[in-house]
Amino acid sequence: MERFDTIVVGAGPAGSTTAYRLARAGARVLLLDRARFPRDKPCGGGLTARALRELPFGVESVVEDAATRFELRLGYGRGFERRTSEPLVVLTQRSRLDEYLAGRAAAAGAEFRDGARVTAVEADDHGVTATVSGERIGAAALIGADGANGLVARSAGLAHEVEHGVALEGNIALRHVDEARFRGRLILHLSAVPGGYSWVFPKGDHVNVGVGGWGGEGPRLREHLDRLCAAHGMRTEHLESVRGHRLPMRRPGARLSRGRIALVGDAAGLVDPLTGDGMYEAFLSGRLASEAALDLLAGRTGTLEPYGDRVGVTLARLASASWGLKVALDRYPRLAFAAVRLPPVWPVIEAVTRGDLTHPGAARGAARGPLRFLRTLASRAGDPGRRFRPA
Repeated sequence: MERFDTIVVGAGPAGSTTAYRLARAGARVLLLDRARFPRDKPCGGGLTARALRELPFGVESVVEDAATRFELRLGYGRGFERRTSEPLVVLTQRSRLDEYLAGRAAAAGAEFRDGARVTAVEADDHGVTATVSGERIGAAALIGADGANGLVARSAGLAHEVEHGVALEGNIALRHVDEARFRGRLILHLSAVPGGYSWVFPKGDHVNVGVGGWGGEGPRLREHLDRLCAAHGMRTEHLESVRGHRLPMRRPGARLSRGRIALVGDAAGLVDPLTGDGMYEAFLSGRLASEAALDLLAGRTGTLEPYGDRVGVTLARLASASWGLKVALDRYPRLAFAAVRLPPVWPVIEAVTRGDLTHPGAARGAARGPLRFLRTLASRAGDPGRRFRPA
């Protein structure tokens, strides 16, 4: 039976960066994905400055736009604009990003096999065995990066405590829109969808338009998308590549590792509940999983169990704040939006998005009053984020 130090199932952002870090450290790594690359995935394609700081290399070659202007509106009504001196978010396409990341993992020494379907995962105290396209392959550890509906989580009995949001997106070619209106600008319509928002993101030859919210909004997402297009004078017949996807958001207590198996990225339910973005969490969990796997391979630990605890502690306060603001905007949209648009709040949003602050609660100065008000609204809305806070 063929053997590796670590098998990584799924070559998205979390899986490929995990494989890259392990291979760079000298581990023998097998990176698998059932799709043939290049392949696209439904995703807004935004990479925050915070996410970029978690990457061990640059991604400039696949960046299609960079945002320094941010337009936030309450639904499709009033709003405000903020600017940054340096890009706060860069935009890419998943087909390009994922192929690039998998290529970097392979260049670092990982063996990358696309079109390889994993049909079974078994584990004991001594290792893990994966059945890949009918062949059994062994490893000391296995990392599940196979997304929201992944086999690894089901096989290992992990990440049961996950709530799913939903999103629907599509692309409109630049020739059908006013390119100058959207270039270098992110547009967010907060509370335009219950439990979420709608967006317009610029890309190289098109704009990406999308809507996302609570899981129960699934049957109405196309109506929400049509309304977004109408608000920007876009014709729905120009929409291309319209796709829906689930947004896995973990609840407190979600178990992310057991024995020699661990989950990263969407497979672990690490999508941010407020933004619906999971790139930062993908890269962060990939780093922490690779560190845990290297500890296991070196004999410093016997399992990957410490990884799950580290993810929980690292993301607890950010997850708490995101859940709180999500329900505040959902239950009290006008009051919450009024607080968000106050001048002292934007520097906090920028600092968290850039990675200079780990969570809004770490802010000091004039922003503390509006942030305290938002926490009060969240509490009155039943704030699920409180369960993430350390005791």
